[in-house]
Amino acid sequence: MAETTAPLLVRLLIDPVKAKNLTLGEWDLLVRQARSANVLPRLGFLLRKYNLWQDIPEQPLRHLESARIFVEQFESTLKWEIRCIEKALQALNIPVVYLKGAAYFITGHDAAKGRIFSDVDILVSKDRIEAVEQALRRAGWAQDEMDDYDLKYYRDWMHESPPMEHVVRGTSLDVHHNILPQTNRICPDAGKLAANAEQAVSGLWVLSFEDRILHSAAHLFHEGELDNGLRDLSDLQLIFQELGTEFSPAWQKLLERAEALGLQRPLFYAMRYCHLILGCAIPQQALRYSKAWAPNALALWLLDRLFLRGLMPNHPSCDDFLTKPARLLLFIRSHWLKMPVYLLIPHLLHKSRKNFSAED
Repeated sequence: MAETTAPLLVRLLIDPVKAKNLTLGEWDLLVRQARSANVLPRLGFLLRKYNLWQDIPEQPLRHLESARIFVEQFESTLKWEIRCIEKALQALNIPVVYLKGAAYFITGHDAAKGRIFSDVDILVSKDRIEAVEQALRRAGWAQDEMDDYDLKYYRDWMHESPPMEHVVRGTSLDVHHNILPQTNRICPDAGKLAANAEQAVSGLWVLSFEDRILHSAAHLFHEGELDNGLRDLSDLQLIFQELGTEFSPAWQKLLERAEALGLQRPLFYAMRYCHLILGCAIPQQALRYSKAWAPNALALWLLDRLFLRGLMPNHPSCDDFLTKPARLLLFIRSHWLKMPVYLLIPHLLHKSRKNFSAED
């Protein structure tokens, strides 16, 4: 993607220093694009990191300052929520591995800076799921009532339990036993993830550094949740920057870990689109190495046209006439990857009947 044709927000994520030359009208557009992509606090973090805070005009500064204060409150809430989860599960004496946004926060990644998310995700052994759910229910978390089909969907096919919500605090918690659905076309060995999990300085458990990257890549390029697509791509960009711009043993370790877990393709996409969209300086040796993981030339040509639209801010100023079809095709692709056809078609028919009944 040429930087000159990229949306204003993307240009600022690539080079925050460009903020110095923005007009008030461009600031207005930038704030709206950033808010729609759920990266307004992230944008503020980057502007502070590059010592540009004092150059921001008063009107957009109010929005960015409000986002900064909200993040501070969110982080305080997150700390408390993690303490509550630890207390609820302490008696089980099992490692509780924090995933995604919570893991970034625990380990101090730049990807945690200015990152807002709606739920905490944890990973536990599949054979302890029932005990974990019971302990959480005793501590005030609850699950919505579900019919037999939806329960089977979660228990037999997915990588997580039905979502839980605390009855007092209203906070959400997802309990995983893997990072991709059991029916997914690729599904890593959860035992390998657990074996490489590590304790942060705080004593809390997280996936290994390489596995955190691979989980982020797998989530973005398999789950089809593109409302936060640019934010998640920005997460990956910031984590890749921690590996450095020169090929090193750390990069080699990441590539080898992707092969060990069967997650080569998501990592290929993560490196490719961080490079193409956000100008991330991925070492050429890593890009060359990953070419063996690419789909065929025609599929890659099509996916480029889909992801280069689907990963843009969900804002009218960033759309062209193909954006909505691209997002729809990526959504269909995510379901195609998630379930084999013999399960997918009955699943979609069931969901359609359920939605139709709800409308009645």
